Amino acid sequence: MMKKMSISTSKTSLVLFLCQIISALDVPLDLSQPPTITQQSPKDYIVDPRENIVIQCEAKGKPPPSFSWTRNGTHFDIDKDAQVTMKPNSGTLVINIMNGGKAEAYEGVYQCTARNERGAAISNNIVVRPSRSPLWTKEKLEPNHVREGDSLVLHCRPPVGLPPPIIFWMDNAFQRLPQSERVSQGLNGDLYFSNVQPEDTREDYICYARFNHTQTIQQKQPISVKVFSTKPVTERQPVLLTPTGSTSTKVELRGNVLLLECIAAGLPTPVIRWIKEGGELPANRTFFENFKKTLKIIDVSEADSGNYKCIARNALGSVHHVISVTVKAAPYWITAPRNLVLSPGEDGTLICRANGNPKPSISWLANGVPIAIAPEDPSRKVDGDTIIFSHVQERSSAVYQCNASNEYGYLLANAFVNVLAEPPRILTPANKLYQVIADSPALLDCAYFGSPKPEIEWFKGVKGSILRGNEYVFHDNGTLEIPVAQKNNAGTYTCVARNKLGKIQNEVQLEIKDPTMIIKQPEYKVIQRYGQVSFECIIKHDSTLLPTVTWLKDNDELPDDERFLVGKDNLTIMNVTDKDDGTYTCIVNTTLDSVSASAVLTVVARPNPPFDLELTGQLERSIDLSWLPGDENNSPITSFVIEFEDALHEPGVWRYQTEVPGSQTTAQLKLSPYVNYSFRVIAVNRIGRSQPSEPSEQYLTKSASPDENPANVQGIGSEPDNLVITWEPLKGFQSNGPGLQYKVSWRQKDVDDEWTSVIVANVSKYIVSGTPTFVPYEVKVQALNDLGYAPEPSEVIGHSGEDLPMVAPGNVQVHVINSTLAKVHWDPVPLKSVRGHLQGYKVYYWKVQSLSRRSRRHVEKKILTFRGNKTFGMLPGLEPYSSYKLNVRVVNGKGEGPASPDKVFKTPEGVPSSPSFLKITNPTLDSLTLEWGSPTHPNGVLTSYTLKFQPINNTHELGPLVEIRIPANESSLILKNLNYSTRYKFYFNAQTSVGSGSQITEEAVTIMDEAGILHPAVGAGKGYSEILFATSPVMHTVRPTFYKVQPLYPRIRNVTTAAAETYANISWEYEGPDHANFYVEYGVAGSKEDWKKEIVNGSRSFFVLKGLTPGTAYKVRVGAEGLSGFRSSEDVFETGPAMASRQVDIATQGWFIGLMCAVALLILILLIVCFIRRNKGGKYPVKEKEDAHADPEIQPMKEDDGTFGEYSDAEDHKPLKKGSRTPSDRTVKKEDSDDSLVDYGEGVNGQFNEDGSFIGQYSGKKEKEPAEGNESSEAPSPVNAMNSFV
Repeated sequence: MMKKMSISTSKTSLVLFLCQIISALDVPLDLSQPPTITQQSPKDYIVDPRENIVIQCEAKGKPPPSFSWTRNGTHFDIDKDAQVTMKPNSGTLVINIMNGGKAEAYEGVYQCTARNERGAAISNNIVVRPSRSPLWTKEKLEPNHVREGDSLVLHCRPPVGLPPPIIFWMDNAFQRLPQSERVSQGLNGDLYFSNVQPEDTREDYICYARFNHTQTIQQKQPISVKVFSTKPVTERQPVLLTPTGSTSTKVELRGNVLLLECIAAGLPTPVIRWIKEGGELPANRTFFENFKKTLKIIDVSEADSGNYKCIARNALGSVHHVISVTVKAAPYWITAPRNLVLSPGEDGTLICRANGNPKPSISWLANGVPIAIAPEDPSRKVDGDTIIFSHVQERSSAVYQCNASNEYGYLLANAFVNVLAEPPRILTPANKLYQVIADSPALLDCAYFGSPKPEIEWFKGVKGSILRGNEYVFHDNGTLEIPVAQKNNAGTYTCVARNKLGKIQNEVQLEIKDPTMIIKQPEYKVIQRYGQVSFECIIKHDSTLLPTVTWLKDNDELPDDERFLVGKDNLTIMNVTDKDDGTYTCIVNTTLDSVSASAVLTVVARPNPPFDLELTGQLERSIDLSWLPGDENNSPITSFVIEFEDALHEPGVWRYQTEVPGSQTTAQLKLSPYVNYSFRVIAVNRIGRSQPSEPSEQYLTKSASPDENPANVQGIGSEPDNLVITWEPLKGFQSNGPGLQYKVSWRQKDVDDEWTSVIVANVSKYIVSGTPTFVPYEVKVQALNDLGYAPEPSEVIGHSGEDLPMVAPGNVQVHVINSTLAKVHWDPVPLKSVRGHLQGYKVYYWKVQSLSRRSRRHVEKKILTFRGNKTFGMLPGLEPYSSYKLNVRVVNGKGEGPASPDKVFKTPEGVPSSPSFLKITNPTLDSLTLEWGSPTHPNGVLTSYTLKFQPINNTHELGPLVEIRIPANESSLILKNLNYSTRYKFYFNAQTSVGSGSQITEEAVTIMDEAGILHPAVGAGKGYSEILFATSPVMHTVRPTFYKVQPLYPRIRNVTTAAAETYANISWEYEGPDHANFYVEYGVAGSKEDWKKEIVNGSRSFFVLKGLTPGTAYKVRVGAEGLSGFRSSEDVFETGPAMASRQVDIATQGWFIGLMCAVALLILILLIVCFIRRNKGGKYPVKEKEDAHADPEIQPMKEDDGTFGEYSDAEDHKPLKKGSRTPSDRTVKKEDSDDSLVDYGEGVNGQFNEDGSFIGQYSGKKEKEPAEGNESSEAPSPVNAMNSFV
């Protein structure tokens, strides 16, 4: 719930405008004018007799007026009374009472006259009366003896005071007597009892009269009331105590408050209802007071006259009374006379019109004298309520009084006629600044004076034309109104006033301001007690106005509490309590406008506990519980939970009884015998559960035989020769009486036996001994107590104890499915031999030995359990080429039976695992040494090893694949006749007669020349030595002495960029350890801002920078995480300019795509022809390169297609010139070297792993080319490159 209120400036401007209308009629005080009464005492002036009497009379005029007074119609000579003085420059009288004067001596009717040379003004007749607060007359008050149920009126009869006192009833302790529909105070001050009750007996009914004017309280003597009872009390139908009779009349004056009263006696107490005969009670002005016994209508008018009926009703009947109301009216103005300023020779009128009931009479006075006897003036003519002036002269100036009177009062008004000849004056200050909120009215003042009355014109700007039209409103007082001011209305406005005596102008400035708005209003909040809540109030305002934000709670100031934190645009309440509940209003004020928004805060909490628990309707098996709910704390109660305590069996333990809806406050509860109950109630709402109520009184139910038998009865033997009967005992309140016991019965099933029974104490089991093994029994347990048995219990089937199975499964057969899976079969055992519940079969199996190694090892038996009466099962996870044994056993609840004879079976050979390692060591110009370990799991007899390898050039293309078959007993190999400074990829696996196992891959590089081989360092390495050795034949084997090649130094190079409008593709080449984590740093070129950093996902060697600004130069560099200071050199690129959105992208046109594909195909064919002519071999086509990335076992390389050349030739032994790619002009450029080992590191200082495998990626130098998208198929990161070959 939220409301928004805007306090517009239009209302304020309207009030200002009305004031300007009045002030426009005022004559400037520097000009001659008759007197005007500005202040006077009220007509009915009641004064405090203990204080000085001040009778006010203030007036203005030019020249300043003199003052005189009359008292009771005759001149009051203040100079002759030392107690009376007149204030200087004033007509106000001060009568000194505090120095010995008596107020009663100055009681009377006073009238003031203010006079100067242009006329005389008079005040109202001021009736001065001192207030009076007389004492009560002494009277003997007899005690009131009243019969119970009768009516009673205690009369107050206060003394007559001036003004009348306020009456109220209190006791001796100064406490107000409680009032209700039965007992109430009437308008006359009497205390009315519709019917008396015994509790009305007391001796201190005291009526008090408070005289507010003198601040005194008088009290009547205490009245005693004694109520006596008679049985039975007689009920009576209503009788009116006041007013009496069936009808009455009431006269009230217009504008006053009408009070009508009806008080009735009766038993039961009557209820009062009001109606208006022939009409409706006036809406918004009708109120009911004093328990509807008083009808109050405010601001009555003649339309409220009529018959008002009050009806008093109870169960025995009704009575009514009709009050005829007549509304009279003292005189009230229709048109009061107003001051008239005329120039010589002009005409004018004074109008005095008034109304009343009865119609008032109108009389005129001139300068305080009845106009009939006043000096004649030829320019005036009296016509009833109008005086007409024609061709006035300066001597026509005077003050005229109009008196309108009837029997209920009078009105007196002064209005002067002032004859002047004055040129125009503009009273509004020059260059006055007006500031107005947009879309609000703008009122520009041009207060003026002149005689004759000037004409007013408005202009905008210095040379603007006169303002006319519906856009403006021109008021008689000179004000220019712009009803809906807009920004374009701001500027300078000129007001021009002219009459026949002259002309004058004035400029004012108008500024239009933006309205203040609350753009984020506080919202309705529901918060739990002790939580924190915040209301927002975000505003928007004109930048030249200074707003102030004020928060109110329930239209009052915020509590002075440190929990309330007022921020710039919010209000936060910490640790919310119940008293914080209410409406919070944000008010934003500027000097020109004000807006506000409100929201309600509802504080919720768990409900308060119920109270006043009461037990009724007590029966043997039920009782009624009622309660009163506690405060729900702004969250409706959804339910009540009822709990009970059994003080007899479980004192202090509360258990759930039932739950009822939140709208219910009574419940009928079912009871059990022999329980000492007490109850409590818990209220539940959305927030949670209340604290429990106070316990109810206790209620002990009578004993009875049990209603129910134990639950969960079972018969299960714990030994082969017994039966254990168990049950869940009854709880204390279920026993229904003292002496709880159980009758336990059993008999063998399917045998014609009688029940065997035994009565046991309050326990939970009984053991039957000497039973056959695993025999079914019928079992039942019945509850009983001192008063009898529970109903007949139901029977359950149990079994005596189990024993171990006697027979092993027979005919065990094993069927080997493959090298790792076998299926076992067996025959089921006879059910009688199980001697218990058949749970299933267990298969024990274990590996005896591996057939390939002929070595025994520790036997680890494995067990598989097959539930139920199954006769087969699968044995997974077997090791190939091994000998196994197994046996089978039957299982029951007691345990396992004997094992079947061991069954031997063997698994066939499988493919081996990968070799345990592959190391490539001792690189030379044309040879590498390979060493490997046999597979950890040969899974059969190894027949051989297969080695495949192929060269890799600097563009990641693979050369021809060479395959070598190696005997199974070998563990090393020297490869000769390799190309120097060439990288090779090796694939190595083992074979059995079944097939090839998984392969292991490695890479290595031959060195540039002999100088690149490192000499050994004493103690270097990790258990390995480095030596020089001669080259050997390809199949030459050596002892497993390990050698290392210096690994390549990590680096990032060839950072290239391809930029578009808002993004750029960044790619690079990396040489170094695998699994590096890259990041890209970038920033605006030439900027001193910090580099922005983006993490590359995985170990890719490309990244797309997004969100760039078109047409901007950027700097970029690439780094690797974990390698301190290891970054590439910086590269600079520039994004493309922003293109118009309507520009057609030619790259998306079909004809262009087709043309580009044709051109690309022709270029590709031309390049292939050129490379074939340059070398014996050439690059693989893209399709074959992709195939080469897969397992060469699966996709063998063609050796006769001539796309890469043969494995080796004579030229490979010659020193190569730097650069292996020859441009089309057949020249070789030094800077185009691609194959040099320098590209992967610094000569022999390149890095290799300890096992000799190369660390890095398959990339060398290449010329920068525009990136064509994300070429993820050729990502040069080490991880992607490795994955592409495995």
